[in-house]
Amino acid sequence: MAKKSSIEKNKRRMKLAKSFAGRRERLKTIANNDSLSMEERFEARLKLAELPRNSSPTRIRNRCEITGRPRAFNRKLKMSRIALRELGSKGLIPGLVKSSW
Repeated sequence: MAKKSSIEKNKRRMKLAKSFAGRRERLKTIANNDSLSMEERFEARLKLAELPRNSSPTRIRNRCEITGRPRAFNRKLKMSRIALRELGSKGLIPGLVKSSW
């Protein structure tokens, strides 16, 4: 089980990224638009830098929804390999059979 603080920190980052997504996207399109003047693009970059760091989607870490484990994460099921194996062994995931040979 991951630390509660790291799980909560990641949740705050997700919330911030969602709330600033529109503003961040507008500023990025202005900053990357070659048809605008250099001053306008630079001003957009400065405003983009003023946004909170944790509002960037790059800072969000994929974590298991059951244990909070950050590694060996399965995107489709949103859980780690360990949680997936436990639930599969208990028969709680339909269609998943534990392999043995």
